[in-house]
Amino acid sequence: MALQELPSAMRQLANRHARSTAVAIGQFPRRYASGQAAAVQEVSEDLQDLEPQSSLSTRFSPKKAAGFDPVKRAEGRKIELPSSRYQYRSPRYYRGPLHPHQPPPTSDPASRQFVPGPFSHTRLEQTFQSTIASDLMTLGYAHRPPGTVDIPKSDRLRTWDDSSPYHKNRPKRGPRGPEGVLRLIERDISWRNIPKIQGVTVHSMVKGAMDDSAYLHIAGMALQAVTGVKPKVFKATQGVASFGIRQGMPISLTCTLRNNQAYEFVDKCINLVLPKLKDWEGVEGTTGDSSGNISFGFNRDGALLFPEIEVNYDMYPPKMIPGFHVTIHTSATSDRHARLLLSAMGLPFHGKLVD
Repeated sequence: MALQELPSAMRQLANRHARSTAVAIGQFPRRYASGQAAAVQEVSEDLQDLEPQSSLSTRFSPKKAAGFDPVKRAEGRKIELPSSRYQYRSPRYYRGPLHPHQPPPTSDPASRQFVPGPFSHTRLEQTFQSTIASDLMTLGYAHRPPGTVDIPKSDRLRTWDDSSPYHKNRPKRGPRGPEGVLRLIERDISWRNIPKIQGVTVHSMVKGAMDDSAYLHIAGMALQAVTGVKPKVFKATQGVASFGIRQGMPISLTCTLRNNQAYEFVDKCINLVLPKLKDWEGVEGTTGDSSGNISFGFNRDGALLFPEIEVNYDMYPPKMIPGFHVTIHTSATSDRHARLLLSAMGLPFHGKLVD
């Protein structure tokens, strides 16, 4: 008759009898397979791989614990880590190249200026790296045979005629004209200086803010939705009575986009907004500042075509949404190379192209 078929009282008596019999012959009951395997004289083939003694049967020895000294053990190590490994802290301020404490590079996670990411590139930037960059090198290639002699160019700065003793050792003068600013010299495109987008500036002059500050708040909400950057408010530096502008009046907003945000904004303008404009020929070829920066603008109707405003059109009063100017900053040294870059990305130009 099996033990499970007995009543509960009979099973308890049977268990007590078996336990007292095991104590009498010197065998203590163990609840692990290794102990039971050791108690069996004839070990089966299935239990030969089991260890003869379990780790649970080990006893705590106070004598061994009393002789353990962690400090002495650490001092006895022959190979140790440098003391400056965990004691180094990057300096808060940059104190020059000769200071003994130099901050780590910004790519190091220990740097105070470390910014993680970007972990993925935008679609336009991936297209630039895979296709546009190599095409620009081909389009801008200028062959120079070996032994070509460079034509000497005149000095860009004007020298003094030494008609006065005060002209001695004076620095050279700038170019003629009211600006007096030297423009960048166009460099040939090579693998070292392929033009690329460095940033985008979105600027809006809110005329309605002169009478009602609500226009400025609506314009700030619209620009922040379009660019994803909180706009910066600029005040008038001087008053203009004919336009009703007083000094210190908040009058304009500016957003500056860098890195992935700049590429995403340009991609959005080229592929989503500009194709929806009616009777739009393209960006004028005369735009640019002769330093590789191209500008164009959106009026109020063009600003309404951005998907961020179009999806929440009821949130903005239609007559209070302003237009804005967009300036694309590139690393090109001339407007010709900047137009070449933006044309490869899909931005059309029309009219006479001015170098």
